[in-house]
Amino acid sequence: MGDTIIEAPAPEGVATRHDVEVALWGDRVAPTRFVGWNLTEADLNGLDFHGCEFVRCRAGHANFSSCNFTEARFLFCDFNNTKWRGTIVSSAFFQDCKLTGVQMVVASTLMPPAFERCLLINANLRGLSFRRAQLDGVDFQGADLRDADFRDAALTGCSLREANVTKARFEGADLRDADLGSLQLVDASRFKGAIISKKQAGELLSGLGLKVV
Repeated sequence: MGDTIIEAPAPEGVATRHDVEVALWGDRVAPTRFVGWNLTEADLNGLDFHGCEFVRCRAGHANFSSCNFTEARFLFCDFNNTKWRGTIVSSAFFQDCKLTGVQMVVASTLMPPAFERCLLINANLRGLSFRRAQLDGVDFQGADLRDADFRDAALTGCSLREANVTKARFEGADLRDADLGSLQLVDASRFKGAIISKKQAGELLSGLGLKVV
């Protein structure tokens, strides 16, 4: 994405699909910046947001399925319970966003999205690739992470409490600063190949009645 980006004035009230299409295509030769837009429950299926930026936007229950968000940026946004089925999120960046309950299933990620200080509580992220991603302060509590790919990712200050990580891949993932919840022996195989701390290893062994000295 280049340095040029054009800010589109937010309409009064809730924006329609037509408002968004005009902002994207009306005499514009650069990506669009959406600041303070209210996209609540908008059906934006299939639109091309390549390189666009969203700042302090609201879009609860909006439909972003099959959209292209390659290299898009999301800053201080509330996109709770949005749908992203089949959406392209390669190299997208999310910072300080509320993404609780999002449905980001079968999303395309040639390059994984990056998340900083985001809430992904109870999100459906099944099959999403976070390979080699830098994840900082992300709350995955209760999220569906089945078949997700965390290989060689770094999870700093992240929470995986009560997340479903069945068949997720963690080879080479750095989980030393992640909250894994109450580890039990049955959980150990789910994090096969991951890097964990001595404290986390001790918690795992304590579940077997062993003491680490």
